[in-house]
Amino acid sequence: MKGAGEPRRRPATIAVVRFVLASASPARLSVLRAAGIEPLVRVSGVDEDAVAAALTDPTPAELVTALARAKADAVAAEIAAAEPDAVVVGCDSMLRTAQGEVVGKPGTREAAAKRWADNAGSTGYLVTGHAVVRLTGGEVSERAQGHVSTAVRFGRPTEAELDAYLATGEPLHVAGGFTLEGFGGWFVEGVDGDPSSVLGISLPLTRRLLAEVGVGVVTLWNTPNAQ
Repeated sequence: MKGAGEPRRRPATIAVVRFVLASASPARLSVLRAAGIEPLVRVSGVDEDAVAAALTDPTPAELVTALARAKADAVAAEIAAAEPDAVVVGCDSMLRTAQGEVVGKPGTREAAAKRWADNAGSTGYLVTGHAVVRLTGGEVSERAQGHVSTAVRFGRPTEAELDAYLATGEPLHVAGGFTLEGFGGWFVEGVDGDPSSVLGISLPLTRRLLAEVGVGVVTLWNTPNAQ
């Protein structure tokens, strides 16, 4: 018997549906491809500031989940006619620093430099929200959402190392101002929790959310013996 706190799960279907990633993130795409899924990529164009402004004093988890849901809903509406049987996955991530600040992409070199000055030698928490929308016959039939938090232990790059990292441009355009799989990986001492969530898409969480909307993840794998 299921415990009262366990999420409702529908029987996983065998019918193959289209997996749609509502994100332009190369890291998320790379994670999915390495894990056996070749997604259709569509970028939502959601005004993230407007979504955030509509929330009243959200927690980090509530904020990233709301943003992920908005992205998934926007893309689902856009592709429903062309991809009537699909699952759309939206994602968003933010870093909760050791000082309690919640931050997204730095955007500028100056902001990224300050981010690293604040985070060096400390532990932050990357909070990643996911939302799944299932389309059946061109209509939304199921939704699921959730989040995961992973501790990130930052190293202490030297001034020369940090200048070189900032010069790559990489930290300006990623949540928290760092990556695990790129140049930033040299300066991350370790993670406690789900490493795939630090890359932008949590495979375990995505699997659970897909199950909630009736899709078994193995039916999406692009290998001949996956099912």
